[in-house]
Amino acid sequence: MSNDVTRRPTPNQEAADAWAPLRRLTAARIGLARAGASLATSALLDFRLAHARARDAVHTALDEAALRAQLEALGLPVLTAASAAADRSQYLLRPDLGRSLASSAISTLDLHAGRYDVALVVTEGLSAGAVQTHACPVLTTLVPTLAREGWCIAPIMLVRLGRVAIGDRVARALGADSVVILIGERPGLTAPDSMGAYLTWNPGPQTTDAERNCISNIRPDGTGYADAASRIAHLLREMRARRLSGVALKDSSDTTQSITSDLSGPSS
Repeated sequence: MSNDVTRRPTPNQEAADAWAPLRRLTAARIGLARAGASLATSALLDFRLAHARARDAVHTALDEAALRAQLEALGLPVLTAASAAADRSQYLLRPDLGRSLASSAISTLDLHAGRYDVALVVTEGLSAGAVQTHACPVLTTLVPTLAREGWCIAPIMLVRLGRVAIGDRVARALGADSVVILIGERPGLTAPDSMGAYLTWNPGPQTTDAERNCISNIRPDGTGYADAASRIAHLLREMRARRLSGVALKDSSDTTQSITSDLSGPSS
C-alpha cells in the first residue's frame, strides 16, 4: 500500500481557483483568501502596501524642473506658476487656495495674453507621480494633432499645487476659449498614479463642475495615452463647434471611431 496521501484542496484554495478567471480581468480585490474571520496574511500585507503607496502619492512633491524639460520638448513655450497655496500641507487642508493663482502668476500670464483656441495646463493635483509619468505622453500626441488642425495653442502652463478649477483662471488670463487641464487624481488602492483630463469651454470664475468634461484613469492600465489624446481632441472639436461643454456635451468619441472604422474597412 502506498504511503502517499491525496490532499484535498482547502475551501480557500477552491475559492481562489474559482475567482482566478475574473482576477485576470480586473485589478480589483475580489475573492480574497481568508483565515477564519480575517484576511489571509498575504492579502492583508498587499492591502497595507497599496495604502502606503496611495499615501506616498498624495505627499510626494512634483519634480518641476524635470517635467518642464519634457514639456519644452513639445515645441511650445512653457510657463510656470503657483497656486495661492503656500506649501503642500496648506494645499491639502485648503482646497480653495489650490483653485486660485498666486499674485505673482497673474503678471506672468499677462505678458503672454492673447487670443487662443485652447490653453493646456498641467498640475500635480493629488498625485504628482501621475502627471510626472503620463502628462507628456498624452501631450506628445495631442499637441501635433491640434497643430495640424490649425488650433492656436497658448503656452503650456505648469502650475504648482493646483486644483481643477485653476485651469479656468489660467485660460481667462491668457485669453483662451477652452482649457484642458491634466491633473493627478486622488490615489486609489489599485492605482496611485492615475491622471485625469478636464475640459471646459469658455471657462471663467463662475464655471461649475457641471460645465466640464472629464476623461479619467489615464495610465497604461486604464485609458491609454493614444486613446486619451484622441478623446480630448474629439471633445475639443465638439466644444468649439457647439460652443458648450459639460453635461450638455456627451463624449461620443467611441461611437465616432467605430463608425470611422466601419467606413474605412474593406468594401464588400
